[in-house]
Amino acid sequence: MATRTKAATTTAKKAGKAAAGARSNPYVQRFIDDPELRENVRDAFEAMKHAYKRMSNGKAPAKALVEDKKLQRDLREAGEHLREASDQIRGKRRRKRHRGRRILMLLVIGTAIVLAVSEDARKALLDKLFGAEEEFEYASSTTPS
Repeated sequence: MATRTKAATTTAKKAGKAAAGARSNPYVQRFIDDPELRENVRDAFEAMKHAYKRMSNGKAPAKALVEDKKLQRDLREAGEHLREASDQIRGKRRRKRHRGRRILMLLVIGTAIVLAVSEDARKALLDKLFGAEEEFEYASSTTPS
């Protein structure tokens, strides 16, 4: 019976040292203090859980990865959440997504492609910007000899 007590006290000492080490770790402290970090880790875990359920539905894993769009979405979401969590735990500022900038850039590129391809669109844009061209016919007053 004495060995059990000795083993129990040894285990308790080791657990106490581990807890003290965890409390002094800045990463663990940040995880404890930051609710947004915990939320990102939780969301990543949930997305990975959904992905695992979709992977184990009977299809071959390679086939599921290639064909299953929901599985790809779940894996992408898990990766994004884990990336955000790793940035937060390292103390980096979270960069905000600029979805408006992305849409504006796509709009500008699309407009440039349309103008490059379509002559009617170019003419319409130039007419809007600089006014319609004046139509005139050139009549020469000199006759060739």
